[in-house]
Amino acid sequence: MFLQKSKIKKSRIDWFFLGAIAILLIIGTISIFSSVAALGNQARIVRTHLLALPIAFTAFLFVWNFNYQVFQDQWKIVYAAIIIALTGVLFFGIADKGAQSWFRLPFFSVQPSEFARIGLILVMANYLDKSIGKIKEFSTVLIALGISAPVFFLLIKQPDFSAILTMLPIVLIMLFCAGARLFHIFIIMGFAFTTALLPILWTMIDLNPNLMQNSFINFFYSLSRFNWYLAAVLAGLIVFAYIFWFVFSKFYRNISKLYFVGIALVIALGLFSGIIVKKQMKYYQQKRLEVFLSPNTDPKGAGYNLIQAQVAIGSGGLMGKGVFSGTQAKLGFVPERHTDFILAVIGEEMGFVGIILVMGLYIFLMRRIVSTAYIARDRFGYLVNCGIFGMFMVYFSVNFGMLLGLNPVAGVPLPLLSYGGSNLVSTMIAIGITQSIYSRRYALT
Repeated sequence: MFLQKSKIKKSRIDWFFLGAIAILLIIGTISIFSSVAALGNQARIVRTHLLALPIAFTAFLFVWNFNYQVFQDQWKIVYAAIIIALTGVLFFGIADKGAQSWFRLPFFSVQPSEFARIGLILVMANYLDKSIGKIKEFSTVLIALGISAPVFFLLIKQPDFSAILTMLPIVLIMLFCAGARLFHIFIIMGFAFTTALLPILWTMIDLNPNLMQNSFINFFYSLSRFNWYLAAVLAGLIVFAYIFWFVFSKFYRNISKLYFVGIALVIALGLFSGIIVKKQMKYYQQKRLEVFLSPNTDPKGAGYNLIQAQVAIGSGGLMGKGVFSGTQAKLGFVPERHTDFILAVIGEEMGFVGIILVMGLYIFLMRRIVSTAYIARDRFGYLVNCGIFGMFMVYFSVNFGMLLGLNPVAGVPLPLLSYGGSNLVSTMIAIGITQSIYSRRYALT
């Protein structure tokens, strides 16, 4: 056993994992350079990407050689840094594409929400590790949401709904891996679903005012504002929750009030959150929702990006048109092709084979992260890896789902492939943490 552990200890790097990372970085760099060939700001994008690569690699090396357990000891500093950065960008940041999410520095810009995602994973892993004895209690889950709430609130104020879209599932995945009750997780999912669904429905009414002629729809739309209609609905929720509990308790004596309170709470909080989200939404975000529900309603406007991206992928065929030979992307038919729609460039130039290769590499990465979680030397390392797995899974699902029309265009990059210095550096930090956990699975340092 000692010899076996000694051999394992010498293998401080998961070379297969890093090999997949390297291949994705190469594919991403080639695709970025190809996609910006016809852009006027090509030189700036190329320069920024080439600057981000060594910074990201340096960050990876630093974090990998850093004992990941220090993050648990210094979780208060990590959490404070997240809050300060996200608050600071609201006062000193610059607005881009409708969101005030960037710090402008002399040679590049920094998006703090990208690093806040990693910080939240570390803070949440520490809390769940310390609260594992009470993980079955709903109060533990509520405190976990309370820790996340300031981060989500500051992201809404930017507004950066894409960041929330990627962070909330990560929190839920970490709660599940920590052993929280599925019922409690479903309550949170119901709240999130309600919060997302209501603004979508209200937005569709905004875009189709003729629907207001229906009295029921008119009443439903009136709930999108804080008024006495909303107060009456909330009061009705309380009454109906009590009535349902009273009736069911006659047939099932041991039934808990928690189920009925939970449902009423989900609807009530979902209404409040939905109203806040609706008020913070920009017009272009409303149009994205419309396009998601019916892409052909605005084929030359909001639906243009998605339609052209799908055309580009379809034109690539099995083997693609060849690197730097794409026409849809290179001639500018696909907007945001180097960021949100990098898969369209890969699909057109490398074909179905390229898309399958990228998909396979991502699945392999996620599988290796899960494997590292199982061999972590402590629960904190296990939970951190669960969060990082959730991060990659959300990115993967959103980007591929977006092109398939399964979810709205969210403005979420695909790590290691899309252009974006902050995303690349934060991703390599996450990978460095994973490798730090891997290298110390049996070591004493």
